[in-house]
Amino acid sequence: MASLCHLRWCHHAGIAVSHLHTSSRVCAQQHYKMLVLGGGSGGIAMSSRMKRLLGAENVAVVEPSEMHYYQPIWTLVGAGAKTVASSGRPTASVMPSGVKWVKTKVQEINPDTNTVRTEDGTEISYEYLIVGLGLQLHYEKIKGLPEGFEHPKIGSNYSVETVEKTWRALQDFTEGNAVFTFPNTPVKCAGAPQKIMYLSDAFLRKTGKREKAKVIYNTSLPVLFGIKKYADTLWDIVKSRDLQVNLRHNLVEVRADKREAVFENLDKPGETKVLEYEMLHVTPPMGPSSVVKSSPLADEVGWLDVNKETLQHNKYPNVFGIGDCTNLPTAKTAAAVAAQSAVLSRTISKVLRMEKPDKKYDGYTSCPLVTSYNTVVLAEFDYDGQPLETFPINQAKERRLMYYMKADVMPHLYWHGLLRGLWGGPGPYRKLFHLGMK
Repeated sequence: MASLCHLRWCHHAGIAVSHLHTSSRVCAQQHYKMLVLGGGSGGIAMSSRMKRLLGAENVAVVEPSEMHYYQPIWTLVGAGAKTVASSGRPTASVMPSGVKWVKTKVQEINPDTNTVRTEDGTEISYEYLIVGLGLQLHYEKIKGLPEGFEHPKIGSNYSVETVEKTWRALQDFTEGNAVFTFPNTPVKCAGAPQKIMYLSDAFLRKTGKREKAKVIYNTSLPVLFGIKKYADTLWDIVKSRDLQVNLRHNLVEVRADKREAVFENLDKPGETKVLEYEMLHVTPPMGPSSVVKSSPLADEVGWLDVNKETLQHNKYPNVFGIGDCTNLPTAKTAAAVAAQSAVLSRTISKVLRMEKPDKKYDGYTSCPLVTSYNTVVLAEFDYDGQPLETFPINQAKERRLMYYMKADVMPHLYWHGLLRGLWGGPGPYRKLFHLGMK
């Protein structure tokens, strides 16, 4: 038996002959009706919902990390408004009770045989699969990183290892350039790279250092923000606070020993510009999960290829996706995951009953644009880039109430609502708030 499994494994390395493929069933040591890959926000939310739908004993989650982090709060951690400790809880405490936690990494997904192989060589078979593997950060694609983080004055709110370095760099700032970057790839929460700029500006004003600072935002994008209604507000903020925004500028190299950042001009290929910095916040390039990318489940770029309305895989009907790993054409945020979880839960319950999915995901996503230590512009929009606002007020305005929501209400909703499969986004409340409104 063991040798059969070993041969099966060798087969994947391209060594053994292909007829051993048939032995995959013999080797499957574990089988689950519903297998969830990834214990991030999407994976935990869906495992909670699947537990209620199918019973805990029929659900398993593959996730190697001992800690689960509420990443949206890292914007505030980088600015000293929250602690990094407040953002994390043990994975064991968020895993739905009774659901099997497979504490290892996914190595390979084989949808043609309905099996998944993990890093330790275990093979798990499934009837249905939910992929919530997130995306990958690629600091290494910027020359001089990640080793540049060993120097002071440079941080990144996108990783638990580097978020506190942002706050340290901000506190140590005396005078010079404070530089903030946005890479030439899709990213998680596309507002976060500029949120830390607004917070840093506010901190430097509060501590009397702003006059000696030049605050610079270099983004690869041709716009400040993708949705015009909110971008107009942000441009007003940029002008009134004397922030310098350079569009189509992409970070390609960090020379941390010299405190230099090198940017390429995307409109003039080959042209680069060196900026000295006293503080640098790096948003790394990001890309699809390597496991998804190397599987038959990926689209041509490497993202999980799902139907944008039902979240069911376009080729394998027993496979579903949620969150950052998918090719859904909307912003990659926790708010999007919440809305997706409600739709996906409904899709799966229909598929299990051999019925046609009837609930459609409209692309809802939200980005609370933190503009100071007590104001937020709450951007909410759909697939078409149209505002899809929850409250019957103009959300393009900076508001204190929205900051309170971002800093205190949303984390609570996350831990006690979304992860328990009880919060599927503000859709129902939006209808309520807008009753009688055209």
